Amino acid sequence: MANKNNVTELIFTGLFQDPEVQKVCFVLFLPVYLATLLGNSLIVVAVSISKTLHSPMYFFLSSLSLVEICYSSTIVPKFITDLLAKVKTISLKGCLTQIFFSHFLGVAEILLLVVMAYDRYVAICKPLHYMNIMSRQVCHMLVAGSWLGGFIHSIIQIIITIPLPFCGPNVIDHYFCDLQPLFKLACTDTFMEGVVVMANSGLISIISLFILVSSYAIILISLRKHSAEGRRKALSTCASHITVVMLFFGPATFIYLRPSSSFTEDKLVAVFYTVITPMLNPIIYTLRNAEVKNAMKKLWGKRNPETE
Repeated sequence: MANKNNVTELIFTGLFQDPEVQKVCFVLFLPVYLATLLGNSLIVVAVSISKTLHSPMYFFLSSLSLVEICYSSTIVPKFITDLLAKVKTISLKGCLTQIFFSHFLGVAEILLLVVMAYDRYVAICKPLHYMNIMSRQVCHMLVAGSWLGGFIHSIIQIIITIPLPFCGPNVIDHYFCDLQPLFKLACTDTFMEGVVVMANSGLISIISLFILVSSYAIILISLRKHSAEGRRKALSTCASHITVVMLFFGPATFIYLRPSSSFTEDKLVAVFYTVITPMLNPIIYTLRNAEVKNAMKKLWGKRNPETE
């Protein structure tokens, strides 16, 4: 038992093997990560200081942007620096830490998207009671519940993973640490662990997706009673959220709710939801929302008074 873990360091195969291709990826993905940090940070700051963005919808949007910053920073900086490294290594403890935070923040994002769908449901279907139902205290509780749900989910995944023995090999066929690639390195049968992990992730995803679909089905039915202008405004506020939900659940479903076959395609899909999607979310919300755009313009104007 004392020697059950001979492996203390793991090696990533990375996204591509060709050094020249890796350099091109570095040039492409570094600006994407910086844009992710800038775009989401602007939303967090704009919502915090703007007098016009104090509704629950923008509070949840700010919370989502904060999660995106943290989630992206859990994976992308290591991935980008590894693109310039000949040997891409990470300690076993570092690998488990990356798994913990990526699952923690990933599920927190799923639950926040559910909370945002509930917010739109209340705003459209119960407008007269909206401020009473979505009080400041309730909003803070919903966001705290999202973080707590992500924490509990991730703790379960880590408790399952830590006891596994790793005695070699130590090469992970991925560019970051995730459960299925790590399970393949364990010196024991991990079928039951895989089932538990799949059930844990799958149950959260299926229930969340069911709530999201149900919320928007009820909203669409309710909109039949509204005027054409009312429908247009309501659908406009929902469109950004629906787009973000599809961008998140599409790749995540492909990775986690199917039997793993080829890690090559898994890695390419993973790039989308770990690197690209966190950058797209602030763009999607600001392009379709005049209030957010105006608040960010004012914020940018204060930072650059010489341009006025």
